[in-house]
Amino acid sequence: MDLEKLFYPKSIAVIGASNQAGSVGNDLVNNLMKGFGGTLYFVNLKGKEINGIKSYPKVSNIYHSVDLAVIAVPSIAVSEVLEEVGQKDIGAAVIISAGFKEAGRADLEKNIITICKKYNIALIGPNCLGIINPEIKMNASFAASMPAEGAVAFVSQSGALCTAVIDYAKFYGVGFSKFVSIGNKAVVDDIDLLEYLFKDEKTKVIAMYIESLNHPQEFIQLINNAQRGNPKPVIVIKSGRTSAGASATLSHTGALAGSDSAYDALFRQAGVIRAQSVEDLFDLVRVFTDNELAVCDGVAVITNAGGPGVLSTDEIIANGLQMAKLNPGTLERLKSILPAAANIHNPIDILGDAKAIRYGTVLKVISQDENVKSIVVILTPQSMTEIKETAQVIAQTKRATKKPIVVTFMGEATVEAGVKLLQRENVAAVNFPEQAAKVLATMNRYAVSCKNPDGSEFKFNNIDKAGAQKIISSVGRKVLPEAEALSVLDKYGFVTLKRQVVKTAKEAKAAAKKIGTNLAMKIVSEDIPHKSDSGGVRLDIAPEKAGEKFTEIIKTIRKNVPSAKIDGVLLMEMAPKVGFEFILGSSRDPALGNLMMVGLGGILVEVLRDVTFALPPIDKADAKSMLELIKANKIFGGVRGMPPLDSSALVDCLGRLSQLLIDFPQIKEMDINPLLVLPKGQGVLALDGRMVLE
Repeated sequence: MDLEKLFYPKSIAVIGASNQAGSVGNDLVNNLMKGFGGTLYFVNLKGKEINGIKSYPKVSNIYHSVDLAVIAVPSIAVSEVLEEVGQKDIGAAVIISAGFKEAGRADLEKNIITICKKYNIALIGPNCLGIINPEIKMNASFAASMPAEGAVAFVSQSGALCTAVIDYAKFYGVGFSKFVSIGNKAVVDDIDLLEYLFKDEKTKVIAMYIESLNHPQEFIQLINNAQRGNPKPVIVIKSGRTSAGASATLSHTGALAGSDSAYDALFRQAGVIRAQSVEDLFDLVRVFTDNELAVCDGVAVITNAGGPGVLSTDEIIANGLQMAKLNPGTLERLKSILPAAANIHNPIDILGDAKAIRYGTVLKVISQDENVKSIVVILTPQSMTEIKETAQVIAQTKRATKKPIVVTFMGEATVEAGVKLLQRENVAAVNFPEQAAKVLATMNRYAVSCKNPDGSEFKFNNIDKAGAQKIISSVGRKVLPEAEALSVLDKYGFVTLKRQVVKTAKEAKAAAKKIGTNLAMKIVSEDIPHKSDSGGVRLDIAPEKAGEKFTEIIKTIRKNVPSAKIDGVLLMEMAPKVGFEFILGSSRDPALGNLMMVGLGGILVEVLRDVTFALPPIDKADAKSMLELIKANKIFGGVRGMPPLDSSALVDCLGRLSQLLIDFPQIKEMDINPLLVLPKGQGVLALDGRMVLE
């Protein structure tokens, strides 16, 4: 497909062009006539003139070559029109019309996909607002206005949001390189557009509104590869954070995971920046377009009011950045140029009577300090504050330094002229000090990840896929009992404990003698997913008590869960009383596939919910990142007298779990809980396992 003809056509045919004011066909005509410098052809069944220009009853009646067709006819007629477009050798098309898959007419959408494949047509839509290229004044959409030209490419699955974004962009002073309403993504999808935009010299930042993704692994791989060369930030706002309804699950992972967890994992692995709101999206777009990409850790704050400076400092630290420690020479220079009442230590309070010249002098000194990696400038409007003049000196400093600068002029009407000046001068301005800290922290994380983009792959030589397949096939049911699940883990190099399933008290005595240590005893029943909740677990049982405890467990389960089918009791040697309990698991996201989980385990996993997710396959960098995201990650280094834990062995287990899920995609849900992480150098023990198959 030739996407170049979508964005840089020399000629456009509007099919469904109309003279009727307020119609989509008329809006398309008017928008294109306002600025597009290429040749326009209008197609209308009645063959009437459109806005005084000759129109054609069919595309085939146009006796000149056409690069792009913009189609706005009833959905039932689109296939016929698109066939004519293909026969005319028009290589790109935009279908504005709705009434396809989104309206329950998947058959109509399949027809247009077939036609596009037949003629190799690069198609945007259907059911979309259209596309805009401000660079060539091409508004092939029914948006009310043309956005300003700039360095941001915007791709959206929502046409209505597009019109709002154009309006917001005018207010915030953001310009666009390309603007695409992607609609149903029947042919050209997110992956195709990203491939094009990563190569587009006019695009510095890619912003996206996403409702769903069709090819998650391609998405991750494409962005990872692109960031290794000339990185372009991809900033995404994703709708659908909450689940419309909870489905029944048989594992802790299934209970904890949700679609939003999957997308969070996907974006993190791809190196995508996730915006939490439309305002957040614009803040992030501005910090990346108005600054060169740089590591920001070492922030200097300059303010004319103490309170906002402290708020900014708190947020900087909370977001993982450090305040810059100013050089002694810098402190001496500040002392010599600032009033005695000013605070020369970071955050630098230059007092409420600060005029533009004081801001400019301090900015010049601070920007030359090698310990300062980024700068936050705060202005509160006071009676003597020179708002526009201060904006001008900030812009001058910005032109003289490569260090990222983010500005907060607090207020609205009073500071508006200064903010507009900053926008015109391409200085990133946000509304509040907390936002300044957050966007700098985001840039810092992204810059660091781009400097270290490669993660080494896992390589295992002790995995027995065939052996695992034999175990899974032999069970012949949806839920693998714990003993079989642990045996599958054995085949994938997980370390487990000695164990045996018994069906009578006599067998329990014999097995306990064979194992030879104190035991954990657990009920085996497909009907009891969480054994301890039903009284089906006994711990630290002496071997000679095994028969007695077997009888006790069976009696308890028959009382508490009388309908449960009991398959026996699992005897397992007791785990060592050192280390810390974690959980590994996976569940199936309906859109994105298998989703891995790691976090604090044990019986309180669903209460504490200290877990994080990833999509397999993962590499070592992904696994380490997962552990860093757990709130309790400090325990790996040892706390309160506990020795450091074997985090490297846990990373290895994540790699093995990833491989297991790739080799056996039929695993719908699974838990390894608890997974006992032992002191450093001693490894990891899988103490319990559960697998649910398709």
